[in-house]
Amino acid sequence: MERNAVPPAGGPWHSPGWPIACVTAQFQLLKARQRMSVEIVSGRNVATTNNRREQIGWYFYDWANSAFSTTVVTVFLGPYLTSVTRRAADAAGFVYPLGIPVAAGAFFPYMVSLSVLLQVLFLPVLGAIADYTHLKKNLLGIFAYVGAIATIGLYFLDGVNYLFGGILFLVANLSFGASIVFYNAFLPEIASPDRRDAVSSQGWALGYLGGGLLLVANLLFFQNAGSFGVSSDDAVRISLISAGMWWAIFTVIPLLALQRRDPVKRIPAGEHYLTIGFRQLWETLRKARHYPQTLLFLGAYLLYNDGIQTVIALASQFGAEELKLEQSTLITAILMVQFVAFAGALAFGRIAGWLGARRAILASLVIWTTVIIGAYALVQPGSPAQFYLMAAVIALVLGGSQAISRSLFSQMIPPGQESEYFSLYEVSERGTSWLGPLVFGLALQFTGSYRVAILLLLVFFIAGIALLVRVDARRAILEAGNTPPARV
Repeated sequence: MERNAVPPAGGPWHSPGWPIACVTAQFQLLKARQRMSVEIVSGRNVATTNNRREQIGWYFYDWANSAFSTTVVTVFLGPYLTSVTRRAADAAGFVYPLGIPVAAGAFFPYMVSLSVLLQVLFLPVLGAIADYTHLKKNLLGIFAYVGAIATIGLYFLDGVNYLFGGILFLVANLSFGASIVFYNAFLPEIASPDRRDAVSSQGWALGYLGGGLLLVANLLFFQNAGSFGVSSDDAVRISLISAGMWWAIFTVIPLLALQRRDPVKRIPAGEHYLTIGFRQLWETLRKARHYPQTLLFLGAYLLYNDGIQTVIALASQFGAEELKLEQSTLITAILMVQFVAFAGALAFGRIAGWLGARRAILASLVIWTTVIIGAYALVQPGSPAQFYLMAAVIALVLGGSQAISRSLFSQMIPPGQESEYFSLYEVSERGTSWLGPLVFGLALQFTGSYRVAILLLLVFFIAGIALLVRVDARRAILEAGNTPPARV
């Protein structure tokens, strides 16, 4: 519907039906505005779609949790937990959690993989429960603070207690993924279809800025640890606790800004939240076949995002172990990524507006594929300049490929099932991919080569591109019962 009706060329007096058409148009516009406004009807909240205050509050959860992604997952915990695991290993370089032989260098990738396998079991059920209740914001807060507290507990990771660190990371990463399910599920509620790419990109950009600012502080602290009278290990542990505190403090902003909305669906009589969660999960999986284009996109996303998340989670380990780079070099490079990615995410929001979301994602995946080939064939040990160049190229497409994927998927979801579908989506979201780290860890354990391990990630990007080119995005949006934006 157009916002302003335009009279016939000859003037309104030349068209007898024009007054009726004008009144009809104004009535439709009034109804649309009423739907978009905040009302209190019998205690029920009907919230606005494009409320700027709520959107800004939503952005700040990306700002809050990105500290975990950058400081903990991407930079400090992988190398530090690996060093703790090596101190606990036997002469052959193995540790034995639950009696299972695990190479010390593969322990962290395995923990990343295990945390996501647990998410596959729990997140879809949590998503179904959220869709039947008005507790989406509450669940976001609960899991955010469980994750933040577990991250703060990593301060006590020291000596040879690698298993303690692995368990805390497991809890933190599982909680991180759960909170993101509910966070993402707010996107269709706070942004209209034509605004969704921009809103998603701005949230992602603010996340990179927030994570980058904390990483600046941690970088300065780590590089000057001696002047503060602490060891390098102590500086790492203090950096880990700072990420948990950052996550906890800034989560207050979205919890205050986001509005509670009544669920589209009501829980049937005689059902309980837990049982309806499992029942609805089964129904979602059973009915998903009615949305073949959505499933095709989800399959493509699960593949290429596995590759992206593996690069994010294990880039520091690759740089330290294969390229023999100093920890300060790795931190500086990843710090640069945060600020370049801030601009890249905003730029891809505009690119998606010009080319359409699907073409923008495809362009980013071609660049990702080129970077993987370059990392295998061209980047040499002891060359910070080459590593910086590779990191800069990744940064340009990192936020865009993820932010536009999120906004496009949000338009392919049937109304009232946002949390359910985003729980399926989240199993391979930032820092939570499972197959990529598993392949990386197995390749490392059996070949001993980080280059072979990184090259194997190429299959995820190529397979993702092959599926994505077959997705009809407009058809997927229509199949889900939604209105496509002007350019898909």
